[in-house]
Amino acid sequence: MPHLPLPSAVALMALVCLAAPNAAVAKPAGNTSSEASKTSSDKDAPGEALTAEAINGATFTASETPEGGGKKDGKKESKKARAKGKDKRPQPLLVKVQVLLDRAHFSPGAIDGRDGENMRNALSAFAVAQGLPASQTLNQELFDKLAASSADPVVATYTITDSDASGPFAEKIPAKMEEQADLEAMNYTNPREMLAERFHMSRDLLSALNPDAAFDKSGTGIVVAAVPPLETGKPAKDEAKSKSKSSGKSEDKARDASDGKSADKPAADKGTDTSKKDDAPKSDDTSKKDDAPKKDIVRVEVDKVTRHVRGFGEDGTLRAYYPASIGSAEKPAPSGEAKVKGVAFAPVYTYNPKYAFKGVKTNKTFSIRPGPNNPVGIVWIDLSIPSYGIHGTPEPEKVGKTESHGCIRLTNWDARDLATRIERGAKVVFKDE
Repeated sequence: MPHLPLPSAVALMALVCLAAPNAAVAKPAGNTSSEASKTSSDKDAPGEALTAEAINGATFTASETPEGGGKKDGKKESKKARAKGKDKRPQPLLVKVQVLLDRAHFSPGAIDGRDGENMRNALSAFAVAQGLPASQTLNQELFDKLAASSADPVVATYTITDSDASGPFAEKIPAKMEEQADLEAMNYTNPREMLAERFHMSRDLLSALNPDAAFDKSGTGIVVAAVPPLETGKPAKDEAKSKSKSSGKSEDKARDASDGKSADKPAADKGTDTSKKDDAPKSDDTSKKDDAPKKDIVRVEVDKVTRHVRGFGEDGTLRAYYPASIGSAEKPAPSGEAKVKGVAFAPVYTYNPKYAFKGVKTNKTFSIRPGPNNPVGIVWIDLSIPSYGIHGTPEPEKVGKTESHGCIRLTNWDARDLATRIERGAKVVFKDE
């Protein structure tokens, strides 16, 4: 992945995260939306109804292990058993488990209520962090630890606002990167995509929870995962610094990754923030400075074999776990060690022909403007190894399941979480085995 410009105005700033919503939970009502389509497997599959009440009230019983789930009685499940589990609709218990893992910073990737490798690996990492034996299967002790980590409801109601419904949205995101360079901003394409990512969910789960909801209609109440809502623009303090240092400069001046020349102003200030602070589910006060994440991660491990990223504190404590897409045969991730040089929020993506990505035909340098559908998502964490970084993605549901162009790709919300907690100069270790 090409090295992205780190404007002089961009620094590692603490992000004021919104608190998890504490609104009363109720099954929302709304008009039928073409976006909220249900698959036949969701409609026909047997099992407990996927309601807010069922999810918030879900408990684990040893006699009813969720479908799928890695190992059973110390043995690996057969491929047939796993396939059977994947055919099932989202399960209330697994939605609850995934939300609790997300809140604890042991990310399952996109919350989808289904069994999968990302969730199993997050469960195992959480178990070890709690002093329990590593386990990719939910058990009573592990569930009790998760339940004790947060007493708040795991899903909550959210009312769609005028700005949610109106966007701005991109009519279409072209598949070819050269054509993406023609867009004014790499925005979401519709409210459903935006709302799912804001609340760390898969689009299918959002639709399954709200089968009759009109996501493009202001005033519609929907059920969402009660997690800190994703912000897609720059943190407020970072934005203010950019503007104060770049007054009167051209928005199009950016640093090309190949020559290291600094830009006067990041081309990342326009058309990127489609999720407003005031639109998110609220507790009594979600914008206090005391709620800002602390810079508590001083070392990062990038495991190229198991495809995950771990963040450690100064005392060696595991503080965060994220699934990741890490390199490919065409563009492998680096080995050895690196350091974090800095962070760019709402970055511009600059492509240089020397990268020779498969499918990119042009022999000219081009830039793609900021937005959640930017090739590197909403955050770029710059590393001391030239042209490499840790970043977000426009396809969160594929993280951990697909390859990358050499860099370390996280979901947008995980990339932002790490970016707001990591120290400049933090060590990044690449593990090859």
